[in-house]
Amino acid sequence: MEINEHYLESVKKQFLYYKTLGEKAMEQIQPEQLFVSVNEDTNSIATIVKHLSGNMLSRWTDFLTTDGEKEWRNRDGEFENDLQTKEAVMTLWDKGWNCFFDALDSIQPEQLSTIIYIRNEGHTVVEAINRQLAHYPYHIGQIVFYAKQLKTSEWDSLSIPKNKSNSYNETKFAQEKSIRNFTEKELKKLKK
Repeated sequence: MEINEHYLESVKKQFLYYKTLGEKAMEQIQPEQLFVSVNEDTNSIATIVKHLSGNMLSRWTDFLTTDGEKEWRNRDGEFENDLQTKEAVMTLWDKGWNCFFDALDSIQPEQLSTIIYIRNEGHTVVEAINRQLAHYPYHIGQIVFYAKQLKTSEWDSLSIPKNKSNSYNETKFAQEKSIRNFTEKELKKLKK
């Protein structure tokens, strides 16, 4: 497999992993907790989802031929907490991620060096993907952190549980060395 194909496969796994982390965090809280914001300067989980979806739809719709900041995007409106139900939140979540993954799936390895624009600034497709590989997990981390704060019962860890690092490492080092994306096993754990 050439490096460009490997890169595309790797980033798809990374993004799927972070998408799943966000979903597993949101599953652990009550639907009404999606709309909690502790002060004027804090976004609720629903608002973060609305922003992520808006970004994905803008950046990845016709991304090879149009600027990633679409004229129809209302970024400021993404931060207005107007969603009312968990279903509405998850519909936006899925809409954004579906657009994004469809775009990733459409990329041919030879297109990774193609220049695309975001707010009139040229990026290679690789740079645009990497930009979002920093942006989307940043917000997923906010969702996970906020959900942990809001959860009223025991939190089901989405990574290595507290005080379990040694046993986790013992298990890992007891296995044969192998080459694989770390997300493969982590995704299986999260999907249980």
